[in-house]
Amino acid sequence: MAMTLRQLSTPYTHWEYVHPQTGDRLRVVPERGGIVTEWLCNGREILYFDQTRYADPKQSIRGGIPVLFPICGNLPGDRLPLKSGDATLKQHGFARGLPWQLELLDDQSGVRLCLTDTDETRADYPFRFRVEMAVRPVNGALEITTKIANTNEGGESMPFSFGLHPYFNVTDLSRTSLEGLAPQCLNHLVMAEAETAGQLSRLPEGVDFLTRPAGPVTLVDEAAGTRLQLQHQAPMDLTVVWTEPPRPMVCLEPWTGPRQSLITGDGKLELAPGDSLQLSCRYAVS
Repeated sequence: MAMTLRQLSTPYTHWEYVHPQTGDRLRVVPERGGIVTEWLCNGREILYFDQTRYADPKQSIRGGIPVLFPICGNLPGDRLPLKSGDATLKQHGFARGLPWQLELLDDQSGVRLCLTDTDETRADYPFRFRVEMAVRPVNGALEITTKIANTNEGGESMPFSFGLHPYFNVTDLSRTSLEGLAPQCLNHLVMAEAETAGQLSRLPEGVDFLTRPAGPVTLVDEAAGTRLQLQHQAPMDLTVVWTEPPRPMVCLEPWTGPRQSLITGDGKLELAPGDSLQLSCRYAVS
């Protein structure tokens, strides 16, 4: 592979991508759920990443950009009713725990991560699929384009949700705000409707809520004087906000559907055998 993509062993084993023009850097660990662990943009590290926790494979990862597929959130009893029988899907799906394939994009503008079904995934989720994520650090931004395909030759349509769970560095949660969110939200902690302003006032205490914004959402780090804007397109245009104090981070997550959408039908996506769907989002730094 070209020197824009190379494997390194420190500070942990990863693949490093450096953009040939801007010098912006990605660190990617395909073996651990295809996770992007670092994004250096204009000399500043944008992503939060807990290396100590990451070093213990028994613990879930806190940081980077985990991938949520084939569900976002959870299901009652971790069961998804299908015509062929119940599927078993744990919270946020299995993609974040499986090894992905990594390659350089043809134009060297970024990397491509690929995940396909295995005997193990089909035992719980009886579909053949292919997920391809193109991750490109462009001028002051990170673009992520995802293509999801149902590669079954026949059978029933494949239901799914897709989301990203990026963790972003902030200086001080008490001096952090978000712009562009809808006035009402769903508080995931109690699964009830709530006012978004009230949730935002509790960022330093810990929040987990979903909104349906009409446009971009901006994370404002008032102490650092920086802004990070999530630009997303339907159907991946729902936004989840999550904090876990005292960690100095905010998760600003694009989802295609709310929790339990594959049962309620709210935001549920389905692909007929042979069909595919492209999803995209962009994070812009200023």
